[in-house]
Amino acid sequence: MSFKNTKEDRGQHIDHLTTNSYVWYESNWKHDDKEDSHDYYQLNYVEEGYQYFHIEQKIYLVPQNNVIWIPANKKHRTTSDATTVNPMLILFKSAPKKDFYNEVHVFEAPAVLREMMFYASKWNKATSENPEQHLFLKALLGSLPNFCNDAFGLQVPVPTDSRLIPVCHYINANYQYNVSADDLGEIAKMSARNLQRIFKQETGITLQKYIQLIRIVKSIELIDTKRFTLSEIAYKVGYKSLSAFSNSYFSIMKIKPSGKGQKK
Repeated sequence: MSFKNTKEDRGQHIDHLTTNSYVWYESNWKHDDKEDSHDYYQLNYVEEGYQYFHIEQKIYLVPQNNVIWIPANKKHRTTSDATTVNPMLILFKSAPKKDFYNEVHVFEAPAVLREMMFYASKWNKATSENPEQHLFLKALLGSLPNFCNDAFGLQVPVPTDSRLIPVCHYINANYQYNVSADDLGEIAKMSARNLQRIFKQETGITLQKYIQLIRIVKSIELIDTKRFTLSEIAYKVGYKSLSAFSNSYFSIMKIKPSGKGQKK
């Protein structure tokens, strides 16, 4: 049985599953803003493009060749402005009794995990589970903690304090400029010192770190368009040199930005 390429149809289909595991792959996936929550644990792999997962008060970036693990009954929604998004997910009705499986994780998929995901695509949208599928996906599930490297993780916090919302909106619209704490304090109607203190308490990161995260997010979106060189992207997101951008990108993503396939 298959279903249409909409999140509503997919969600309704998941609600009626009876198998212990389920594989779903769709090329050129179209996103919407609907929120999902279901009884299955979820492993998402991004074969091409990138996705944002909005979970609780954080936005997780999952770039190409990365996976995100989402515990059961965790409300989430996905968005993306990527030109093309080819996602794959595997659902599990149960998971081992370890802390790993009850937390959200984003990490680069090593070659062996990518090969396992590709092999599992042979069961795409199958609503019955054969013995090979059961054993293979059980082995994949049990191996996930060994594949996970939480050194990477671009997580953009979403504050709940109403005074901080316009500050974040301003940064999101003006990330390419030098934004001072004094200017942001005026927007929040408080002193720069109080803003910095409250922002850190609310989000766990500093204002400067938030600006850095937004710049890297925007750079990934620009890289995906394949319209600009890395030097052009560096200036567009607010860095004065390619080296400064590359160092900032590496500090977040743990890899250097790639110019493959971009404008020469």
